[in-house]
Amino acid sequence: MSTATPHSTERPTTRYLPVRSADGSTHRIAYDDQGTGPVVLLAPGMGDIRGTFRFLAPMLVAAGYRVVTTDYRGLGESDTGFDGYSSEVTGSDLAALIRHLDAGPVLLYGNSYTAASAVHVIADNPELVRGVVLAGPFVRDAPATLVGRIGTALIVRPFLTGAIWFAWWPKMFPKRPADYDEYLASVKANLKEPGRMQAYAKMCAGSHSPAEAKLPRAKASGVPILVVMGTADADFPDATVEARWVGEQLGAPVELLDGSGHHPQVDAPQQVTALILGLDPQSPTTEK
Repeated sequence: MSTATPHSTERPTTRYLPVRSADGSTHRIAYDDQGTGPVVLLAPGMGDIRGTFRFLAPMLVAAGYRVVTTDYRGLGESDTGFDGYSSEVTGSDLAALIRHLDAGPVLLYGNSYTAASAVHVIADNPELVRGVVLAGPFVRDAPATLVGRIGTALIVRPFLTGAIWFAWWPKMFPKRPADYDEYLASVKANLKEPGRMQAYAKMCAGSHSPAEAKLPRAKASGVPILVVMGTADADFPDATVEARWVGEQLGAPVELLDGSGHHPQVDAPQQVTALILGLDPQSPTTEK
């Protein structure tokens, strides 16, 4: 039985941010922009698309926010062909998008892979964010088991990436939304598009050690940070232990969502909305 609430079937218009690469080429980052009020920027986890926010975004709009959701380079409606794929360059793309929006500091929500990207933004450009939520955060290269090392060695091979990724996919959703099958089909279709599986394989081959190195700077930035972790998050040997480690490194409070998986925005959108409102110094509920 799904815990998610119904969402709007109206799809916001896709907009594009041009990003110039070191080799001089230009490619586009896709995003959408809806609502009015303080800006919340939502960034999806690795191997996912911005549709992951289909439950959370309408709730935030209803709460009085301007909500921007983005696809990172290579997936969703963003272009392929970039000269690099990593959580660090994704952080640079998020910073560029925030500047492009020209609406002041944003409340940034990074899930999984883009939690590491958010750490880069906090450490390098703290003036761009008024608060950050790290959900199911991968901000370091955790010690891997033998099975984990074998899986990593295989998933970086594009001809195996999809099979391995979608075999794991169900484990991330202990509470499946009503549209689970439909949404999974849309992600599979996206990754089958030319160049996307190759881009995703390059992301899988990357390291979060640059983000881990910046944790002290992120902690010293003064940016309000909240760590959110589902207690049933199968991506970590012990999700609670990992969440508390991240919280300690950043001097940030930790919220554990009972029974939630790796994507709290999907199986606990009401709770995530409340947490964002509670963290945000510009929360519409407290503005005069």
